[in-house]
Amino acid sequence: MSKYGDWEPVIGLEIHAQLLTKSKMFSSDSTSFGGGDNENVSPVTLGLPGALPVVNKKAVELSVKVGLALNCKIRHFSVFARKNYFYPDLPKGYQISQYDEPLAEEGFVEIYVDGQIKKIGITRAHMEEDAGKSTHHGDFTLINLNRAGVPLLEIVSEPDIASPAEAAEYARTIRRILRYLEVCDGNLEEGSMRCDCNVSVRKKGTQQFGTKVELKNLNSFRFVEKALEYEIERQIMVIESGEKVIQETRLYDSAKNRTHSMRSKEEAHDYRYFPDPDLLPVQISENWIQEIKSSLPELPIYRARRFQEEFKIPEYDAFVLTQEKDIADYFEEVAEQSGNPKAASNWVMVELLREIKESKKEISNVKIQPKQLAQLIKMIDSKQISGKIAKTVFAEMWERGQDPQFIVKEKGLVQISDPSSIEKMVEEVLSSSPQQVKQYREGKKKVFGYFVGQVMKATKGQANPELVNKILKEKLGD
Repeated sequence: MSKYGDWEPVIGLEIHAQLLTKSKMFSSDSTSFGGGDNENVSPVTLGLPGALPVVNKKAVELSVKVGLALNCKIRHFSVFARKNYFYPDLPKGYQISQYDEPLAEEGFVEIYVDGQIKKIGITRAHMEEDAGKSTHHGDFTLINLNRAGVPLLEIVSEPDIASPAEAAEYARTIRRILRYLEVCDGNLEEGSMRCDCNVSVRKKGTQQFGTKVELKNLNSFRFVEKALEYEIERQIMVIESGEKVIQETRLYDSAKNRTHSMRSKEEAHDYRYFPDPDLLPVQISENWIQEIKSSLPELPIYRARRFQEEFKIPEYDAFVLTQEKDIADYFEEVAEQSGNPKAASNWVMVELLREIKESKKEISNVKIQPKQLAQLIKMIDSKQISGKIAKTVFAEMWERGQDPQFIVKEKGLVQISDPSSIEKMVEEVLSSSPQQVKQYREGKKKVFGYFVGQVMKATKGQANPELVNKILKEKLGD
């Protein structure tokens, strides 16, 4: 039974992604984060009289790349428009955006949720510039225009999202695609990716949408999910109490886990869009589109499918390993060089990712090279070392970045695989444990683990486990 009873939510997301360009959308001002207040500004950013914008070609290229990755139709002719409204951090009095002739439209993205693949439609992806930032201090407001003019791509989904969990996964999927394409760093904390959610509720089985509410500026996937959960329940309560949902913009208070009204429809702006007279239409040739298309990398969901088919690893493993392109690249190299994809998957997912998480490192800064981890796996497979010893060796590799062969030799960790040596140790353990031998022969088979443990202890974990088991069984008469 649905958690919402007879009701169902209808959700669409608008994601604003900052494009990874060195300069702004219409000026040569730097886009670097963390500069001094109002350091990255010029007459164009300030909107001074006579200052004319010039389109950043790199931003257009990156936008086309995203549009293609989202299976959109790319317009050969698109137009920049002025979105007119007054706000202190928008010095021109308008934002340059796109309106009725956007760069990309009618696409889709596939998300992986609850073990199923779901297709979410993309209405449009259009280029625009960011506004500045207002910081409120009591009776005063400070304006920082460093972000003003930073190139953005706004990705608008169809209202195909049916739950807060789907919305969060859709946003994560878009972020993964952007990072795979290397067009946006996806850093929500720095504001280089932001989410607005449009949500309404309706009775199950009906086609007509309910009254839409917009949740603005959600800067984490967890907040996307929590804000939507609250808002859906709020709207259902409003309707069931006999009142009507008001079309409005609301903000999410993460401390109180609730939404509150920002402005109603009556207070909303009439943006009076019209084509920007200072900017020519953007014309893109088919040859350039095809050139950009040929440079697209394999995207995460398709790479996950290939990993399943090619390396015969479970669906869950493939999904985890393709979350980040660098991780997927690392795993693929280890899998190919070791010849043991399942072991490569386990070592990367369990040991490597744990250390990366604990150390808060990027994989590019990890000392263990893929070929070294592949060598370690080969040493286990060839019985040179045991799995237990391999973990000790891995810890040394993490700290020192040295080859596993060097560490094994240096610390004398080579696995003991000489049957006569192991037989001698087994005999010593059995002769010193008469009571346990008697218990075992009386039917207490669990005592066998005790004997294995004693042999491994005596050899500091270096005895070949398979040989230890075999010889023990022979000596105990099994």
